[in-house]
Amino acid sequence: MSACTPTRHDDPHRKEHSHEPHSPPSPRPRGPRLTGADVSASIAVFLIALPLSLGIALATGAPLQAGLVAAAVGGVVVGRLGGAPLQVSGPAAGLTVVTAELIQRYGWRTTCAITVLAGLAQLGLGLLRVARTALAVSPAIVHGMLAGIGVTIAVAQLHIVLGGTPHSSVLLNLRDLPAQLARVQTAALSVSALTLCLLLAWPRLPGRAGRLLRVVPAPLVAVTGATTSAALLGFGLPKVDLPSWSSHALAGLPEGPALGLIAAVLTITLVCSVQSLLGAVAVDKMVAARPALSGRVRRADLDRELLGQGAANVVSGTLGGLPVAGVAVRSTANVNAGAVSRNSTMLHGVLVVIAALLMVPILELIPLASLAALVMAVGIQMVSLHHIRTVTRHREVLVYAVTTVGVVFLGVLEGVALGIGMAVAVALHRLTRTRITHHEKEGVHHVHVRGQLTFLAVPRLSRTLHLVPQGAHAVVELDGSFMDHAAYESLQDWQSTQTAHGGTVELVGRRTGVRIGEPTGPAGLHPDGGTTAPDSSGCRCHPWTPWRNHQCAIPESGGPAQRNDAETTTARAPEDTEHTEPSGRTTKLDALGALGTPGATVEAPAPPSSPRAPDATTPTANQLARGISAFQRNTAPLVRSELARLAREGQQPSQLFLTCADSRLVTSMITSSGPGDLFVVRNVGNLVPPPGEESGDDSVAAAIEYAVDVLRVRSITVCGHSGCGAMQALLAADQDTAQTPLRRWLRYGGPSVARMADGSRPAARLAGRAAADTVEQLCLTNVIQQLEHLRAHDSVSRALRAGELELHGMYFHVGEAQAYLLSEVHEGEVFDHVGVADLTA
Repeated sequence: MSACTPTRHDDPHRKEHSHEPHSPPSPRPRGPRLTGADVSASIAVFLIALPLSLGIALATGAPLQAGLVAAAVGGVVVGRLGGAPLQVSGPAAGLTVVTAELIQRYGWRTTCAITVLAGLAQLGLGLLRVARTALAVSPAIVHGMLAGIGVTIAVAQLHIVLGGTPHSSVLLNLRDLPAQLARVQTAALSVSALTLCLLLAWPRLPGRAGRLLRVVPAPLVAVTGATTSAALLGFGLPKVDLPSWSSHALAGLPEGPALGLIAAVLTITLVCSVQSLLGAVAVDKMVAARPALSGRVRRADLDRELLGQGAANVVSGTLGGLPVAGVAVRSTANVNAGAVSRNSTMLHGVLVVIAALLMVPILELIPLASLAALVMAVGIQMVSLHHIRTVTRHREVLVYAVTTVGVVFLGVLEGVALGIGMAVAVALHRLTRTRITHHEKEGVHHVHVRGQLTFLAVPRLSRTLHLVPQGAHAVVELDGSFMDHAAYESLQDWQSTQTAHGGTVELVGRRTGVRIGEPTGPAGLHPDGGTTAPDSSGCRCHPWTPWRNHQCAIPESGGPAQRNDAETTTARAPEDTEHTEPSGRTTKLDALGALGTPGATVEAPAPPSSPRAPDATTPTANQLARGISAFQRNTAPLVRSELARLAREGQQPSQLFLTCADSRLVTSMITSSGPGDLFVVRNVGNLVPPPGEESGDDSVAAAIEYAVDVLRVRSITVCGHSGCGAMQALLAADQDTAQTPLRRWLRYGGPSVARMADGSRPAARLAGRAAADTVEQLCLTNVIQQLEHLRAHDSVSRALRAGELELHGMYFHVGEAQAYLLSEVHEGEVFDHVGVADLTA
């Protein structure tokens, strides 16, 4: 079970947690313990990092030792100080173009000084705790930047692969490429081709032998094979040259125009920070996808990661190394190799230091053409088809293309600036793109507005509204979430004029029957042309109202009793696969039943044959029909393809979510889940009857067994909530009361009451504070007790022993819209906050 941070900023005097700002924290290791998994992972990462570091240094035109310095510093410094335990940092291909340009413009020593200043800037940003703002950058811009850098790298290294020397710009390299092809060196091309063939073929070796051989990283195999072949064939190719460390150039005082140096520092800071932070989030996702790691590896603290990257750049630049950033290739290898702590990253840095000091003669046998082919392959991989398909699907391909072209032909900072400008332009276009249509049906004029109503759309809105004849019946449907003052005034003026001439105007939101303004004229009209009930005139609903049962619900005729009946109806979202217990009917009981608001009467749904059964004329039936109609018209077209896929493939939920039947708990909303994500079990009091009891309840046990053994869910969450009526009923239980079905069901909550009364156990707390009252104390205790019942089920215990399942305790405070998870960080039984920033992970 894991803990999380608050969904809102509470009391500023409350003691700050020291965990991550963007994701749930896990227990901090008490001491640096080196495991066998970390050792093997560090060796795998080292074998990848060694040739790549040399290749990136070669591509930038820096001393080759600079790549080894950056790899060692990235491993040791970021590994120790960074906030992403499994992310591996070092010289990154994404910095190649920037660094090469700086070296050509200012020289190597000044470039090292710029790296130091960029590290100081990162430290400042980390102290200001602004790391999360990097996540606001459009992914299309980030992917476009990386693609542009990849194209630049690939074109430049192609010249070395062919046996030539690259130029400083893409245009020059493209211009001279035909001449380079005419004078290609066969030896360099052969070594490069062998490198690329091994690099591509090694991960695809078939059979059992292939699985064993693939343990050795492909980059190491490619460079080793090419080096061996070049030596055996006697090719006289340029090779790696590592001068004595005594002559290694360190950072010097920056020399050059101040504005140019400032721009260079900002560029290095931007690229390093964005790449590292997005890489940290990506590593978190990889860890979360591996159940064996997700409970053991602490999630990334982005601000701490930024501080670690800044410190590494300061050290690397001072020692004459390349800029440091998080590297996707090495980080992926680290996770896939089974690393469980930051020790693997640090040990890989130590291995790089050892290699730099003791393996110089071996490294100097590597042909530069082989390293160039390796880096060219990395550059090509940075132009990801998956990313292109993603941005195309989200209609951001223009932002991606502009950023890529800008980076290739103008530079990284200029390309990113162009991408940001294009992203803003696209966002403004979408904001101002409003479709306004008018049509007449059976004497009623319908005006449909799709999009946001801003002052820019007022002229079109006015022209369309004046197509409605004066004195006619009109329905204006607003299908958007925003209306500014200018649009509001225009709509109100037209409405007043229309009604003054005897017409009627009804404003409705996206959902059928949801009124925005008070119907005017002799009668309001439904969008389908029918008249409204006379008691609906007081409605003040808005198109962005997310559900029906809110404060300004349409008043029902017939008095408060009928309104209470209507409020008991639960509109379930289609996102969940729900399993509702017979005892979990969502109703409101009186104070003795203790479900819902005290004083509300027990109203069980009547069978269809009963005189009280709703027909098509009752408010409840109308509401149901309107909701279904709105789903078919608005939601179904959006989810049809996804639901069709789920229908073909069957349900494959990742979580079993066991919660109360209370209508205020919308599981899909509070967990941000979609269709097929959750297998939901709802009952009164979120109870889990212990297995094997005489006259026990098999319904919940059947759902648990099905979820664990058949659906293979990876986690089970027991979720309680504030103001739970079942807990109130348990506290108010009277032994002399007749044993109704509800009373018999609530007996499974008896152990929770006993657990709370047991003075030898620590009282469950909420985010470090005591429960507000006895009911809340029992709600918290009940979650913990039901988790104990859950562990007693055979299917759950088997999956827990096999490491295939996790159990979580959750508490949702309805009035505060706060979610809490049962924490293992604190001693005792504490439900910790879940923070807004965590949702980005």
